[in-house]
This record gives sequence, C-alpha cells and structure tokens, in this order.
Amino acid sequence: MKCNQWNPFFVSLPIFLAMGIGFSATGYASDISLRLPPSVLPQLGCWFWQDREFEPLGYKEFLDVISTHSSYAYLTTSLRAPLKEVTDDETYSHIKAAAVYARERGVSLVMDLDVRLARRAFQKQYPNELQEMLMMQEFDLSASEEIQIEIHSRELSDHYTFNTTPYVSLQGKLLRVYSYNRGSDGIDSATLQDITSACRVVEAASASVKAILPAAKNRKACVMASFARLTPDVFAPHIMEFQRAILQQYADVPLAGVCKDEWGFPPCFDGNPNKNEFGYSAYRAQTYAQETGGRDLLFDCLLMTFGVQGRERERIAAINRFMQMSCRRNGDIEQDFYRSVKEIFGAAAVVATHPTWWPYPEAREFMKNGLDWWIARRDWAQTDETTPFAVRTALAKKWNSPVWYNMYYSGQKSDYERSVWTHALAGGRINYHPIYPADGDLFQRSFELLRGDLAKAESRVRLLNFITKSPLDCPVAVIFGHACAMNWAGPAYNDVGMEMADVLWRAGYPADLIPSSEIENGSLRMDEEGCIKYGPQRYSAVILYHPEFETTAVSRFFQKAASGPTALYRLGDWTRDFEGNPFDGAAALPPSMKALPDISSLAADVIQTLQTKGIAPQTPASSKLEGFSHISSSPSTEGFCRLIDGTVILIAGTNNIAGDPIEKNLKVQNRETSIEAAGVAAVRLDDHGRLDGLAAGALRKFELGSFRLTLRQPVDLALWRDRDGSFTGAIQDCDGPIPEELMKITCDWMRISSPLLNDE
Repeated sequence: MKCNQWNPFFVSLPIFLAMGIGFSATGYASDISLRLPPSVLPQLGCWFWQDREFEPLGYKEFLDVISTHSSYAYLTTSLRAPLKEVTDDETYSHIKAAAVYARERGVSLVMDLDVRLARRAFQKQYPNELQEMLMMQEFDLSASEEIQIEIHSRELSDHYTFNTTPYVSLQGKLLRVYSYNRGSDGIDSATLQDITSACRVVEAASASVKAILPAAKNRKACVMASFARLTPDVFAPHIMEFQRAILQQYADVPLAGVCKDEWGFPPCFDGNPNKNEFGYSAYRAQTYAQETGGRDLLFDCLLMTFGVQGRERERIAAINRFMQMSCRRNGDIEQDFYRSVKEIFGAAAVVATHPTWWPYPEAREFMKNGLDWWIARRDWAQTDETTPFAVRTALAKKWNSPVWYNMYYSGQKSDYERSVWTHALAGGRINYHPIYPADGDLFQRSFELLRGDLAKAESRVRLLNFITKSPLDCPVAVIFGHACAMNWAGPAYNDVGMEMADVLWRAGYPADLIPSSEIENGSLRMDEEGCIKYGPQRYSAVILYHPEFETTAVSRFFQKAASGPTALYRLGDWTRDFEGNPFDGAAALPPSMKALPDISSLAADVIQTLQTKGIAPQTPASSKLEGFSHISSSPSTEGFCRLIDGTVILIAGTNNIAGDPIEKNLKVQNRETSIEAAGVAAVRLDDHGRLDGLAAGALRKFELGSFRLTLRQPVDLALWRDRDGSFTGAIQDCDGPIPEELMKITCDWMRISSPLLNDE
C-alpha cells in the first residue's frame, strides 16, 4: 500500500506499521540490501576458478568477500584449473557445494558448463567426433626426382585452455594432394590433377605429416593434411546431445543459470590471411555435400584458396556457402544450448555470457564462428572487451534487452573507472572481469575492483536499473552484407561498415550495426506503418552496406519497406547473387533507395534527413575505443543519451570518478526539467507528461512543472510509477530517517547500500 503522492496529511506511523509498511519506529527501512531486488536488472561480476577454489572449502573466501563487499547479484563463473572437467564427480560436487554456499550468502552462480570444459570426457565417449583443422601447403615439384614434404600442426589455445591442456593435436593424416600450374589469376584448370594415389605417407603423427610426392616438371602441388584436436567437432553428430547431458548432470544444483562463452572453432589468431586453413571434419564434408548438391569440400577448399581459371563464379559460391555453414551451425549449437538451459533449469534461468571472441567483427571472428553474434541468444545482450558500441546496441535490440552487458577487463583500474561512465552513456553496464594481466592472484585482482570511488560510481550507475525499460535509441541501422564481408573473393572483404556506423555515432546519432542475414531470418521486419524495426527499435533511416552476393530476400524486403517512413540508402554495388551469378541489384532495389559513393557523403545525407524529421542528436561519441588491433568510436565520460521510451540520461564522470556535479535544465519529451545531482541523472515522462521515472546520484533538486523536490542533504535515489500509477522508490546510502520531502511523495521506499571499501 502506498501514500498518496504529495499528500500533506500523513497517516500516523503506527498505522504504517499496522499496514505492514517496511519502516521501523525511527523511520528507517527495515530491510537494507547491498543487492538490487530480483525484479530489477542485475549487476554482474566474474569468477574464475583456479587451484585455489578446488582446495577444501576453497570457494568460501571469495564468496565471503563478494557477498559482503560487492553488489553482484550473479557471478558468471568458469573453470581455469588444470585437468578439471565439469563432468568429473569431484568437480560437480565442488560446484554444487559452492552454489549452495553462494545462495546462503545472497549471491547466485551462473556456471560455465560448456562442452570445452569436458573435452576429455567427450573424446572418451565420441573418439571419432573431434574437431579437425585442415592445413593446405603448396610445394614446387621436382622435374627429376621425388621430394619429401612435411606439414606441421600448430598449437592452438585460448582462454578456455588457460592453465590447462591446449587444443593439442592428437593425430595427423594426409587427405589429398593436387598438382597443377598456377598463375596470378589462379590454377590452370587444364593442368589440375588429383595425384593423391601417387603419393606415399612417410609419417602421420600428432605434430606433423610427412609424405613423398612424385616428380613432375614445372608443376606445383597442394598438400592437404588434417590434424584432429582435443575438442569436439562443431559438426559432430552428438555434440548437442553431449551438451544437454552436461546440463542434465547439474539439474539439481542451485544455479541461477548457465554460461556459454565465445563458442566456435578453435582460435585463429591471424585471421587465416592465406586462406589455407579451415575447420574441417568428415561430418562437415558430408553436410557440405548435402547442402551443395554433392560438391566435394576438399576440392572446394582448393578452389577457395587459390581459385581456378574459368571457375570464378564457383569460387564465390563456395566461399559464401562455406562461411554461411559456419555461421548457421555455430548458431544452431548456441540456440540449442539456450533452449536446453531453459528446459532443464527453468524459464527463469539466466543464459550468459558473450558470444563475441575477437571483440570486433572481422576476419578472425569470421573463421571462429561465421560472425554468429546476432543469432547466439542470451537473456541480456552480451559482449566483451572492446566490442564496438554499434554492435552492443544492436544486440540489445535483437534480444529486447533494456541494457547490454560488456564483460570488461584491463590492466589498469583507471580504465574501469572510465568505462563505467562510457558504458552507461550508451545504455550499457559492465560485467566486471578481474584486473589483468593473468599473472598474480585472481582473488586479489577481483578484490581490487571493490575498492573506493569505482564502487561508488558503479553504485550510482545501478540506480538507472530501477527505471530502465528500453535500450538506447539508435535512429539509424547500418545493415552490412554478411556474405560480402566474409568473402575474400569479393569487393569488400573484412569490411562490415564500422566506419559508416562510427561517423554517425561521432555526429551524435547512434547507429546499430546489423548483418543482412537478420533480414533472411526474419529478425529485421516492418511494423504496421511500414517502418523498419529491430526488436523495439524503429529506424528513421537504414543503410544497406555492400550488398554484393545477397539473395532476393533482401531486395524483396526493401521493396516492401519503400512505401514506409524509413529513409533508405545504399553504399556499394550489387552485381552478383549468393551463387556468384550476375545480378542487377540496383534494378532489384526500390528507386527511392539513395545510392551514394562514399561514407562521408552518405552520412551527411542521412544526418540531414534525421534533422528534417526533427530527430535531435545525442552527445557525440567523441572518444576512441582501442584494442585488439582496432579503433572504433566511444562515448565520453559525460553527456546525455536518449532511450527508446524517451528516458533521458545525463552522465558526468570526467573529473571525479565517483561522479561530477550535474546542474542542468533540459527538455524531456518537450517538457522543461531542472535537476541538480552528481554522476548520473535520468528522467522519463509518461504519455500525459507526468514524471514516470527518476534516478539520480546525490540528488539535491528536481523540478518538472508543479512537481518540485528539494533535499537539504543530497541523496542517491530512484523513483518510478508502478502499474497502478503510484510511486515507488529506492534510496541508497541514506543514514537516518527517510527525508520528509521524499515521504511526501510516497511511503513505499526500499533501502539499498553501496559496498564501499577504502583504498587503504
């Protein structure tokens, strides 16, 4: 039950108590929590288990500190311990005990139960379903004598193998050998021969394959060898069954949910620049043949790598099909994982973390998972490290996620102190990863993030969670040609339109970056007015970026959208379809779609269109996001942004890590407001122009028409209307009784406290 807002006549305190209102006789709330209530978007932290956690009761120290000195509701938890697998009875028992203890301490585990944490168990059960890596190497044949060649495997490792066995090579084998003459335009088809039967294998070991090749004058040979790895094959017929079995093993463990992190093929840290190494298996070859009318995958790998004169169209089609297979199969595994978690642990179970591996949509990620980020379902949008903001906001739309979470780590605490504000200014939050690098004690590095002003900054940002209902408003979508970006035989390989999106972000018009495959799977659609939508986002303008190799589903989509209010643009030609056949894309697309020659002129036209439609810019993304060999645009540590539902958020964290002063008069949905606060302030109005949501750090003053609030002592608070239209509030770190000015608004206040530790 609530007090009438602004009622000058108060019901007496004893009546409050009789009604069950949560206040003591001194006016204090009776339940003060470090953590946000379950109905509010949570705060996330990371926990990585090493040897320390596997000692008897080794999980207690970390959980004791985290439960007492952090506000994390969920810990996304994964193993980083040597020779420990999640399917081991001992590991299961230890995880179960930790999950029980965490619940007792008010924290919940979201446990990583990925199949890569049970690689030896998978190998034992399905020894013939391991991932192979195809390696192709070219040699000059001798005109007079046989030659002996050797192909070496490469060590493959990533964060899943940190502190334990890498994706070691278990067995090599010779698959095929072709001989030919080759010029700058590819292999001479008249000289191409399969000479596998004329070759002799000398050794096929885990580290290398040695073979004898026959003599041939003025010819080259491509030797194709594969090496089986200690990890499940992406195309293994039993991988999803095994994945579900792991989840079922933990069905009785009180987990809040389950993680799947950076799924895909074993890592390719150079992006395969020579295009001569591919994820391979007999099962993939079989699937490829089924989907391509019987084509031979090994021959098509030769075609994809070197090209064959006169078969350019086939090469284009082979690359498109191969990369599409990677995306779809990895996406199918991700989707099955999501469904399985919900079926086994219940609809409320959390599915985390991020599908992004190399945190930029480029060649390394193409080889990892076919850039399946937009189909790898999560309960909240999830990214990591330096993933561009245009991707983060797009994923929030895809999963209808009011915020996106970015798992973040750095070697400097100051980077976290900056990122907590830049993330908030783009509609996001941090999933706190321990300070890097990896040497030193993980426990201590996690503990460092709980200290001082960073904790205060995070506690102020989390006030937004009480009132946030929708993601950042991005009036533009950049839809990049998924096939074209991943096809090295095409005109725009490794270009997903990031600069196109960044130019708009820098102008104060955030843009979502979305692959064209989201048109084909129906995620991009039109509303009843014909406006292009992605989740809850309606776009005022859409840019089709390098549509080469697209299917007619894309042209049909834009023909239909041409009658709607979304302004349509194109950059890049469309001269071939997905199969490499000639195609007149310009004629297939609507005449109203503007085609402009470069990013600069296109951005200028889009911005003019937005201004004509009366869409005001947000604070320009004037900073840079750097790392992993890339730079993209980033918000600064101060400014304002706008959410889809009209919420306006002010951020100020440039000079004082805990939050700079805010004294602003601003328009919210065409109404004047005035606010004095620190660090963060957010305002939303309802359809009648009344206050619907307010969140602010160190709030001193807020005015909206006749609604006026002035506090003698600044207070961190959030205030929002429930479904019945009455106000409910949360107040943070407020000593003493709830201020009288706030009690005049409502008596329904919850207390939360921020987990501050000194730097001493």
